[in-house]
Amino acid sequence: MAGTDSGNLKTVRLWRDAALRARKLRSNLRQLTLSAAGGCPGTDQLDSPDAPLLVLPANIGDIEVLNLGNNGLEEVPDGLGSALGSLRVLVLRRNRFARLPPAVAELGHHLTELDVSHNRLTVLSAEVVSALRELRKLNLSHNQLPALPAQLGALIHLEELDVSFNRLAHLPDSLSCLSRLRAVDVDHNQLTAFPWQLLQLAALEELDVSSNRLRGLPEDISALRALKILWLSGTELGTLPSGFCELASLESLMLDNNGLQALPAQFSRLQRLKMLNLSSNLLQEFPAALLPLAGLEELYLSRNQLTSVPSLISGLGRLLTLWLDNNRIRYLPDSIVELTGLEELVLQGNQIAVLPDNFGQLSRVGLWKIKDNPLIQPPYEVCMKGIPYIAAYQKELAHSQPAVQPRLKLLLMGYKAAGKTLLRHCLTEDRVEGNQGGEDKKSHPPSPPPVSKGIEVTSWTADASRGLRFIVYDLAGDDSYEVIQPFFLSPGALYVLVVNLATYEPLRFPTTVGSFLHRVGARVPHAVVCIVGTHADLCGEQELEEKCLDIHRQIALQEKHDAEGLSRLAQVVDEALARDFELRSASPHAAYYGVSDKNLRRRKAHFQYLLNHRLQILSPVLPVSCRDPRQLQRLRDKLLSVAEHREIFPNLHRVLPRSWQVLEELHFQPPQAQRLWLSWWDSARLGLQAGLTEDRLQSALSYLHESGKLLYFEDSPALKEHVFHNLSRLIDILNVFFQRDPSLLLHKLLLGTSGEGEAESRGESSPLMAPPAPSQDALRATQLHHYVEGFLLHGLLPAHVIRLLLKPHIQAQQDLQLLLELLEKMGLCYCLNKAKGKPLNGSTAWYKFPCYVQNEVPHAEAWINGTNLAGQSFVAEQLQIEYSFPFTFPPSLFARYSVQINSHVVHRSDGKLQIFAYRGKVPVVVSYRPAKGVLQPDTLSIASHASLPNIWTAWQAITPLVEELNVLLQEWPGLHYTVHILCSKCLKRGSPNPHAFPGELLSQPRPEGVAEIICPKNGSERVNVALVYPPTPTVISPCSKKNVGEKHRNQ
Repeated sequence: MAGTDSGNLKTVRLWRDAALRARKLRSNLRQLTLSAAGGCPGTDQLDSPDAPLLVLPANIGDIEVLNLGNNGLEEVPDGLGSALGSLRVLVLRRNRFARLPPAVAELGHHLTELDVSHNRLTVLSAEVVSALRELRKLNLSHNQLPALPAQLGALIHLEELDVSFNRLAHLPDSLSCLSRLRAVDVDHNQLTAFPWQLLQLAALEELDVSSNRLRGLPEDISALRALKILWLSGTELGTLPSGFCELASLESLMLDNNGLQALPAQFSRLQRLKMLNLSSNLLQEFPAALLPLAGLEELYLSRNQLTSVPSLISGLGRLLTLWLDNNRIRYLPDSIVELTGLEELVLQGNQIAVLPDNFGQLSRVGLWKIKDNPLIQPPYEVCMKGIPYIAAYQKELAHSQPAVQPRLKLLLMGYKAAGKTLLRHCLTEDRVEGNQGGEDKKSHPPSPPPVSKGIEVTSWTADASRGLRFIVYDLAGDDSYEVIQPFFLSPGALYVLVVNLATYEPLRFPTTVGSFLHRVGARVPHAVVCIVGTHADLCGEQELEEKCLDIHRQIALQEKHDAEGLSRLAQVVDEALARDFELRSASPHAAYYGVSDKNLRRRKAHFQYLLNHRLQILSPVLPVSCRDPRQLQRLRDKLLSVAEHREIFPNLHRVLPRSWQVLEELHFQPPQAQRLWLSWWDSARLGLQAGLTEDRLQSALSYLHESGKLLYFEDSPALKEHVFHNLSRLIDILNVFFQRDPSLLLHKLLLGTSGEGEAESRGESSPLMAPPAPSQDALRATQLHHYVEGFLLHGLLPAHVIRLLLKPHIQAQQDLQLLLELLEKMGLCYCLNKAKGKPLNGSTAWYKFPCYVQNEVPHAEAWINGTNLAGQSFVAEQLQIEYSFPFTFPPSLFARYSVQINSHVVHRSDGKLQIFAYRGKVPVVVSYRPAKGVLQPDTLSIASHASLPNIWTAWQAITPLVEELNVLLQEWPGLHYTVHILCSKCLKRGSPNPHAFPGELLSQPRPEGVAEIICPKNGSERVNVALVYPPTPTVISPCSKKNVGEKHRNQ
């Protein structure tokens, strides 16, 4: 009823009470609801150009409540006034009335309630209004009224008036005569001052003047002493007059989004206040006038500038809801734990590092939000689990010796040949390439730079005196590793982007710098990134300065471009939210046509999240030469200073329970240390040995994951049952498949077949194995070379060849099977010829690695182009869901997605950019189209087709694939993308630019009474609603993110 900012507050209970009172009055009345009989069945009456026909049944003289809503009426049925002599309540909402029907005047002598909301009224007839003298409730909301007639003052019995969402610039003077008015709603109009007429209404109990530019309140507002509910959201008040504090009956007060910097000292007189919303103001200090309000139950102070909370807040003993999110609060008072009745506590988006002891006393808190705080104690992982976990952690910490483990995960990223591997060696081994200046360091003669062996992980004790260690991940820069790199990107790490300054040119910024920043930001929002330029010794002094400045300048431009783009998109959402849902749904031309307020708020929250969690890019670019010991030392000092900066990495200094340290030690002790990975239950058993119960294990594992000691993907449905503690072996196995070196692969296979691999690893030869005959050796090499070619061109490998490649890691057939299952769960490969749940019956299992597929399109490209194999155009209707990625497309997404959908499809044919398959007997096509220019985004689409009567089969085919993609995209919380349903009519015409309906409609039920939707690209063409809305809404909203997908309220 009020502005959108307040739509979700529990205080709507108070407004709902009024509606319930009205229903009780009607509960014993004889009621009749009529629907239009004319027009096409199921068509949208509001969009239909022909006014529907509605006929009154006979013998309705005793009807007291008549509902003609949602019928698209422009006039009421003939004889309405004369036929309904007992009518008391008339509902005409959601029709097309441009004026009040004259027949309404005939009912005036007995009509007590009239609802004409959601119509097209531009004027009210004075004659009709003056005839409604018995009216007690009048609803004119959501129309286009610029003014109200003076005759409104003649309705002396009026108790409730709703004129919200109109175009009123003022109210008629006669309104002041309505002495019985108890509830008035004028929100979302064009008032520029508080209406003086309202000050005369002494009986007024409920008033909503939200979303009008009042810019202040009159001092004599104190005349409204009966007011219990007052909503003033978004009215640009600035300050409150002292007379405001005389409204002693107030129980519910909305003052959000008003630019308030303080409250009057007398505000504490409002002793009956139960709900107060002061969100989105400019309060820098917690208002002291709130502390004496002992009856307060709900308090909202979100999005202000508060830095602290007073200890006297414990005096608000009846408080049930406390929202303090998105402020600048650094600590909470110990006394906050005395608010034991709290049910909602929202603290996200502050600067809180430590929670008070005994926080577990707040055991009744059900809604708990704490993310986006630099939490040290308890650790972030514990706090995110909820109050019970915090209580258990604090209890354990009180009875054990805490252990401090300063350890930080450091990731070296960059384009191929950027110098990451050499830089890692020089940093971690404290070495210098070459001998310069007689420095007292371990120096080495010039030698070829170390060759990358793929992804590598090293432990580096950067400061022995403080025990500070980096777990250094060297992420290979070759494109073939892009599919596995994201598994190693995690929050709480320091990212070092390495750029080869010797080869850098401004035109190469997008590939050498920009794309990496986009990738990290999409995977780990708000990550800390340091830019290091290598090979500085190969550049002149001026050249070095110019290149570093260019990188810095282009980073700033890219960040500005992205932020401005997101701000523009957020503004479009705000504009859509400002329009009523009914208005958005009335025209397909409207932005976010048909999208619910809930989905719009979710999208707005995501845009806000992306804007608030930009990358933390440290400047300036740091040039370094691995031949210069001073520059290397400067880089070490820089990394140490960044790591120890408490505002950048507050978690580095957190205090941990002894049990967490014991758990870490147990994971790396025999016999489990030798295993490739542990199941979650294996870790749970180790947790019990360490004194950790099962429900607290996850927090400890999350900490070990973020600090780089192991990998634990708690948010991945496929991988959360595994704990990867043996990182070196796991990385060795992954490197085997992604080095893309044919000679190396062939060498591994030859070693595997001859048994030389084992002998070589022991440093001995096998005297029992006779050398193979030359002809056999040549034949074997030819066959293995064929397998290598097939792998690099088509991504195909049989299981026995995979076993040869992994021979050092495979001890038994069971080990191979477990490894292959793991690779499938990671989305790296799938079995081609094994039906789900069925054995192979002795035949060879073949596995496909989609990232190696080289052919551009599958064999069925004729269908994809809109024709069948005979060259005839389809007569079937096409369904196509398109995902668009304007900033960056995760490089591994299409390859991993092609694995994830394998369990849903059969008879598939894969190309590098497309997949043709069947789901049952229904064809589906998944297509990836890379961007061809700066203005054209990458797109990924999922398509199918069927005849219109059987279109449900196409939905049934593509819906599971859409949901699989939505789940996969949850791994990229900082990724911006949009989803659209392409117009089937446009696709059938072959339009190069088909109209796109909002993807949010996929998660919404089909609107009732709507059969067709106009395609805005061709106003005369209508699209069947079954081609836009699925029969059943998708489980996950296409554009929701896990960090903002939870219940979100904008107060």
